[in-house]
Amino acid sequence: MNRLAMSARRPSPLLRVDGARLNAEIESLRRFGGTPDGGTHRVAYSDEDLGAREWVTERMREAGLRVWVDPAGNLVGELDGTDPDLPPIAVGSHIDTVPFGGSYDGTIGVLGAIEIVRTLQAEGHRLRHPLRLYTFQNEEGGKTGSRLLIGAVPPFELDVQTASGFTIREGIERLGGVPEDLSRSEGAAGELAAFLELHIEQGATLERRGIPIGVVEGIVGIRRWFVTVTGEKNHAGTTPMAQRRDALVAASRLVVAVNETARSIEGGQVATVGQVDVDPGAPNVIPGSVRFTLEVRDLSMDGIQGVVDAVQGRADEIGRDTGTLFDFEPFYLSEAAPSSEALRQGVEGAAADLGLSHVRMPSGAGHDAQSMAKLCPMGMVFVPSRAGISHAPDEYTAPEQITAGVDVLMGVLLRTDEGAG
Repeated sequence: MNRLAMSARRPSPLLRVDGARLNAEIESLRRFGGTPDGGTHRVAYSDEDLGAREWVTERMREAGLRVWVDPAGNLVGELDGTDPDLPPIAVGSHIDTVPFGGSYDGTIGVLGAIEIVRTLQAEGHRLRHPLRLYTFQNEEGGKTGSRLLIGAVPPFELDVQTASGFTIREGIERLGGVPEDLSRSEGAAGELAAFLELHIEQGATLERRGIPIGVVEGIVGIRRWFVTVTGEKNHAGTTPMAQRRDALVAASRLVVAVNETARSIEGGQVATVGQVDVDPGAPNVIPGSVRFTLEVRDLSMDGIQGVVDAVQGRADEIGRDTGTLFDFEPFYLSEAAPSSEALRQGVEGAAADLGLSHVRMPSGAGHDAQSMAKLCPMGMVFVPSRAGISHAPDEYTAPEQITAGVDVLMGVLLRTDEGAG
């Protein structure tokens, strides 16, 4: 990972964005997929997504950015710095949503970054570094745009159908990308000086504690397994209890063990069983097999492994006790991404400059910054989510909270620009 210096002094001048204009544009973007209940349905590659990207493109150009679509379908803008030999500092997020989701997730990071560019231009303040703004494509469908930048999308995934009805390959073409030339989108370590992302928390920690700014320590890693429990299918009326090898009983005991294990280990790890399929699923048949998902998240990949090792130990005990067999099949991996300590301190300094309290915290959800951490030092700023609700129409962050987050993002950007070589 590149080393990153950070200016310890308050940037001069201390700039603030036009919060009224910013929040009006956040509401304006809802014309593309806005729903009557206050949410937004703007899934990647849909007509609503294309319309929103065209609208954002115009806002980027009006702000003075050079704008293009890279082969991966990401919308990119850049502002020259005073030193052409310095690598760009990148900012950004996404504007696609989950089906019938909220109106703030991702959006505030993109429109907030555009507002920062407007403010820099209006104040005549030129950065030393070029400033690059990314609107990543299909974040909600698996961080596709940012993962393509690090070569982490396997070829088969391009033919996966998305919520829009288009495959990823078709979607990239609709966005103006070039699926046959994706390697040209891939970045190299050191190509960027840093990446910064502003995002709603998607949890209730900040609101509950009355703190306006979250300093993200890192984005959790995620591992998922299919767990198959094999017992013996038999007649529910004629098989004595002592002779049963009930796969569902064994699975149920392990589901409880997953919860107990995650709670018993010190740390911030979480473990979830979210889907269960029972065979044959008939009221008069003892289940012969059960298949369920196991997901474990933690800031440390070793922490994840510690949880699953303990769960597998419990599975062995339950299997011996119930006469069943357990098989763990991994099917998903997203590596943990720690943020840069220098950028954490930069966020804290920027918040202090503005008189805003702050707290360090992990991100339990995935973000494009997780991919970008493979290319450069990464930092994130969180702002509160009302009641911790996200991915739903009731998702909401107050205008003044959004404005404060963008002001902090600008502050850490200026500190990074002054301190990074």
